[in-house]
Amino acid sequence: MFNKGIQWGKIEENPFKAVKLLKENNKRLRYLEKEEITRLLSMCSKRLHPIVVIALNTGMRKGEILGLKWQDMDFNRGIICLYNTKNGEKREIPINEMVKTALLRTLKHQDSSYIFCDKTGRPFKDIKKSFFTALKKSGIINFYFHDLRYTFAPQLVMAGVDLNTVREFSGHKSLEMTLRYAHLSPDHKRRAADILSKRMDTIWIPELKEIRLEKELVSVTH
Repeated sequence: MFNKGIQWGKIEENPFKAVKLLKENNKRLRYLEKEEITRLLSMCSKRLHPIVVIALNTGMRKGEILGLKWQDMDFNRGIICLYNTKNGEKREIPINEMVKTALLRTLKHQDSSYIFCDKTGRPFKDIKKSFFTALKKSGIINFYFHDLRYTFAPQLVMAGVDLNTVREFSGHKSLEMTLRYAHLSPDHKRRAADILSKRMDTIWIPELKEIRLEKELVSVTH
């Protein structure tokens, strides 16, 4: 507004020019709980269901999933090979049983190499309408397809998977992107401390050794 006033010749300068604006925290984090996942999958159409299953179990982006071709699947090794990724690096994603089942149940178009395509064999450009319908039927609000990617990572973290492995799965270039999920695993620091304790225990610090021997002696005499 003040800049417009300067342009119109009403004022000479912006009085708030030197005021530093606070940095906006726009890192949105919305993920589904287990019960919500079940509801969503139950409301997905036949064509949408395998796409959502893959998103939830691999952390792949929508564009990566819709661009999948059958030659990207290596069922013998149990991996999906992604060549055109957001960060430009090749990524190999393990195929678990849910993803394998979803893929095998997907009918292959005889004239198309794309896994998810329309009747003419062209890959789906978007699935916004069908996804919105599934969300509405399942009663899930404030949720977008990309949030399935944000659901994948927290589920791994809460299952005790280390953050660097989650980073590799998600295709994050840096660990900083993955660290946003660290708070979801309240005992990850305790596990780290336990690991260090076991490692230090092998060193057998003299004082600790004497304490342990005393405890063992007491337990034997009793």
